[in-house]
Amino acid sequence: MQALLWDTCAAIWIAQEEDLAPSALQALDAAHAAGVPSYVSAITAWEVGLLAARGRLQMLITPQRWFARLLQVPNVRLAELSPDILIASSYLPGTPPRDPADRIIAATARDLGATLVTRDGALLDYGSQGHVNVLAC
Repeated sequence: MQALLWDTCAAIWIAQEEDLAPSALQALDAAHAAGVPSYVSAITAWEVGLLAARGRLQMLITPQRWFARLLQVPNVRLAELSPDILIASSYLPGTPPRDPADRIIAATARDLGATLVTRDGALLDYGSQGHVNVLAC
């Protein structure tokens, strides 16, 4: 089983126990049961901070504490955000998303060989091009 990489929206919905697609729930449960890691990119911390600062995400704790708690979930790990991944996000094959954060997340998934858990239309479209494995949540 491949590792999973949660995009920002998936991380938020998983943390808030929102409804997810049954196939995504099965993959998350199977990964957890098998001890396969789920990754979150550091760019997700940045996006969560922006969402909170703009009032688009209501939190009872600081974004910093929220992200730290996310990383305390068993089998959830911080994905490396290296210069190589940042450069790779500039040279993605096919027609990648225009959003820089989405490009970084796609490059991270490719680097890890992970399945990207997302509901983002641009990332799902990119996955349909065959350049990254995606799982709609």
